[in-house]
Amino acid sequence: MSDQYDRPSTDRRSLMAGAAAAAAGAFLTPGLASAASADLAVIRKAAEADKADAIKRLQEWIALPTVAAEGVNVVEGPAYMAKIAKDAGFQTAEIIPTDGVSGVFATLDVGAPRWIGVYFMYDVKQYDPKEWSSPPLEGRLVEKAPFGTVMMGRGATNSKGGQIALLNALRAMRAAGKKPPVNIALICEGEEEIASPHFRQIATHPKVLPVLQKCEGIYVPGPSQDRTTGEVSFTLGAKGPVELQLIVDGSKTGIGPKTDIHSSEKARIDSPIWRLVQALATLTSPDGNTPTLDGFMDKVRPLSAREKELIAQLAQKTNEAALKQAYGNKAWIDNLSYEKSIERLLSQPTINLQGLVGGYTGPGGKSILPSRAEAKLEIRMVPNQTYDDTVRQLREHLDKRGFQDVQINVSGGYDPTETAEDARVVQAALGAYKKMGIPVTLSPRSPGSWPGSLFTQPPVAKPAIHFGVGFGSGAHAPDEFIVIDSANPKVAGYVDATMAQAQFLYALAEMK
Repeated sequence: MSDQYDRPSTDRRSLMAGAAAAAAGAFLTPGLASAASADLAVIRKAAEADKADAIKRLQEWIALPTVAAEGVNVVEGPAYMAKIAKDAGFQTAEIIPTDGVSGVFATLDVGAPRWIGVYFMYDVKQYDPKEWSSPPLEGRLVEKAPFGTVMMGRGATNSKGGQIALLNALRAMRAAGKKPPVNIALICEGEEEIASPHFRQIATHPKVLPVLQKCEGIYVPGPSQDRTTGEVSFTLGAKGPVELQLIVDGSKTGIGPKTDIHSSEKARIDSPIWRLVQALATLTSPDGNTPTLDGFMDKVRPLSAREKELIAQLAQKTNEAALKQAYGNKAWIDNLSYEKSIERLLSQPTINLQGLVGGYTGPGGKSILPSRAEAKLEIRMVPNQTYDDTVRQLREHLDKRGFQDVQINVSGGYDPTETAEDARVVQAALGAYKKMGIPVTLSPRSPGSWPGSLFTQPPVAKPAIHFGVGFGSGAHAPDEFIVIDSANPKVAGYVDATMAQAQFLYALAEMK
């Protein structure tokens, strides 16, 4: 999600064999019941007819960014989310107030035997237009080698493009005169990019919780194919984050000056910046790679034999050289092998320093003793660590070392997410990929985070997954994009991404 990393996608070569297959629809499969195949055939025709309008709808959504960190469109965002849900056929779409940015809850009840929950985020990361080759709010269609025609814009892949594919599928069903094969509960938030500080208030709202509790599970629609092979890496969980700032402010603590003063006074007055740097140095090993926060590593659950097996398969099926080239790094930590690097990536918690703010950073020097310094960090946790334990351990760790003056401002976070491999919603997703001819590699968890633990833990206590095809890249970065017309026959374009969402709903409806 928000910071789910760019993940692999899907092989549909067998689905593209010949004009007859294309006319019938690349995502129609003999594995589904004949009635479902017939439904999907007419739904595909409707999706193809709707393609131009679907592109415009995504462009319109991209043009309205909700940036929770900056308070941008925090009223307009949920209102628009409710509108497009209703436009897609949801009978109800209600704005759910929170102590922060409001969420949206929508239902589509067609009287089917089963319910599925769907998670959307309508907020996006900040953006600087000067860093983009195309205006970030325009959603411009551009040719981008080797991908084909892509739509470039903030939120294109993280996460509006994949989400609107589901809404497009529902529109196509309605245009084709077909009801969805399952009932759908849509739960949306506008603070995912700041670690979902108020999402629990939405998930446990008295109008929301009873509906979520009768769902088979909750899933996140989005592009998930490898850009080259078309394979999907299907994750069974995600790390949990704590987003926070550490602040040393002389005006509040009396340790250091209350305002910036002449640097000569450093001989007798503490420096807030040095206080912060020394505090930060206690949180990890000297190389910054291993957390040394008191008690933090005690509950880390070792990888199981099955998880190691899945990681070994993942290492065999992914391209280490291409990954290193994309990142620009020559070696993994401690010169680990590729497989061991994946084990570390998925099994180890981290304390990452996102940025340091303080003092003078202009040209030349400036003879000041700064009064304030701030560090922006995120801590990522693995099973069996928890958000509450981590926040408590951080405060106790700093206090024990005499850093009571270091203020901790926690801005969001949640626990790690886990879903069992044999959950019915997992098996439905894997079955849908198989019927579409798409190879899948299972992964124990994503190294990124999304608030799935609000679903997998009580009181909701349901499995939570990601599902979708297509490819996008640039999440959180300039020139974010999603593929509309794919130049790679192994990677789905936008109509096929829409049809994959319909395929999953039918696969779920037919699960025993």
